[in-house]
Amino acid sequence: MELDINAIKNAELWLNSSVSEEIKAEIKKLRTENPAEFNDAFYKKLSFGTGGLRGIMGIGTNRMNSIVVSQSTQGFANYILQQYKDLEEIKVAVSFDSRNNSKEFSEIVAKVFAANGMKVYLFKDIHPTPLLSFAVRELKCQAGVMLTASHNPKEYNGYKAYWNDGGQLVPPHDEDVIKEVDKITDISQVKIQQDMNNITVLDETFDEIYYKSIENISLATAHLETFKNIRIAYTPLHGTGYKMVPKALANWGFKNVICEPDQSIPDGNFPTCKSPNPEERIALERVLKLAEDNKCDIVLATDPDADREALCVRNAEGEMVLLNGNQTATLLTYYILLRHKELMRLKGKEFVIKTVVTSELIKKIADHYGVKCYDVLTGFKWIAEKVLSLEGKEKYIGGGEESYGYMPSDTVRDKDAVATCCLLAEMAAWAKQQGQTLYDVLLDIYRKYGYYQESLLSVVRKGKTGAEEIEKMMSDFRSNPPEEILGQKVVTIKDYQKKISVDLLTNQTSNLELPESNVLQWFLKDGSKISVRPSGTEPKIKFYFGVRSDFYAGDDFKQLQEKSLDKIEKIRQELGLN
Repeated sequence: MELDINAIKNAELWLNSSVSEEIKAEIKKLRTENPAEFNDAFYKKLSFGTGGLRGIMGIGTNRMNSIVVSQSTQGFANYILQQYKDLEEIKVAVSFDSRNNSKEFSEIVAKVFAANGMKVYLFKDIHPTPLLSFAVRELKCQAGVMLTASHNPKEYNGYKAYWNDGGQLVPPHDEDVIKEVDKITDISQVKIQQDMNNITVLDETFDEIYYKSIENISLATAHLETFKNIRIAYTPLHGTGYKMVPKALANWGFKNVICEPDQSIPDGNFPTCKSPNPEERIALERVLKLAEDNKCDIVLATDPDADREALCVRNAEGEMVLLNGNQTATLLTYYILLRHKELMRLKGKEFVIKTVVTSELIKKIADHYGVKCYDVLTGFKWIAEKVLSLEGKEKYIGGGEESYGYMPSDTVRDKDAVATCCLLAEMAAWAKQQGQTLYDVLLDIYRKYGYYQESLLSVVRKGKTGAEEIEKMMSDFRSNPPEEILGQKVVTIKDYQKKISVDLLTNQTSNLELPESNVLQWFLKDGSKISVRPSGTEPKIKFYFGVRSDFYAGDDFKQLQEKSLDKIEKIRQELGLN
């Protein structure tokens, strides 16, 4: 195979730099023995995007490795120093998950920050992402870094950058950090110390502060008797939740938690599951068997960095059903609002948040309780940004998105599976006390507010031609939107790139008060919603479908579900998505 000219140029930059002779030898060997891998590893630089870094681990400018991590951290440090030049002491927090090399990368990050004169708080061992967000706020840090690739396969690792509010970077910080990172072109520009000077290690005593902080999330006036006898099966999928989730549940009064033993061993190779993604039922096979063997009421699972959680509940036939992210967020919203009302905590300034592609059922429930529901762009950084903008004016009581993430309080400004698992267990105990399962509660919600069925389709288009095809698809949808779908009129079109909403029934146009984003939405007369957006991190375009139907007492739910899924399939076909 012919060597790529850009790969040769990028490799030469490393070969002519001060990187170690060992790394230089690796590069030369790769170039000679595996030209295809050499091209992929060096043909471009791994982008430091608006959320940080994520990529396959290995040698090369397009890989996650010590050089890329150290250079990116120096760029981030330069930006922090610019923004806080008048501050006497700048503090940052650093944490890492169970992935291969995460600990090593975290130590590099800590030593670069420290060499730049910052006080660094480094977690002693693996910790969930929400603990990093919590640490930034609790320790009054100016920034933070979490080494994780979330639920990606074992070959990946990543780097999430946080600002002083405990949320991931938002404008203008995100783009400005990228500019500073891009200025670091040689390892010689990186300041890094070899010792642990100015680095404070955070141990289990810090965890206790977090456990204490999430106690007020509970909406039970006291530990219910069902807290003790509800049976919970849990898996951390070899990740950071292995210790903290069971401990948090025990603190809340849940004594009957059975952990999947093999998957409770942190391991970056994820040996018992092909992909450590709790959104996929195949990843939960072991814990589901554990739940059956022990007659558990619910199953909880968290991804490797314990910011996303999955919930399985028993249906009317006693089978364990994996709820999707919309359903879990719906249950949480309903429980939070119902309990706030019962406890007389609704004072008129409370609000919840969902992303624009998340189920409209959440807004329907919020409207019923007279609570504001704000829409934000996809990604928890926008939820954190909205909470920050309303701080001191309104009270945040919950928010989430369809991709299995929920933020049950503003103590943490990111997805928090540790606290959410506790709230899910409490909700299950509350339902059981009333002689119901969470499946029963979900059906009650559908009967009251309507049945919403969601589905996601990702259309992959790789390479330069793929990117061009995705761009053309968005352009065509924008210039020639459908007037009706399956005989239902499109009544509203929202274009987040143009920042306008068009009511096709009145021809009135209004402004969308959200940052510009390449997202299109079509709302149908029957309450259905179709959202389209290119992925920001992968070569794909995503289609989010949400259809609504009435669901009455006596209706066959499974039939309605099948009918709704069939409707989504027909919408896909009508839009030419096969």
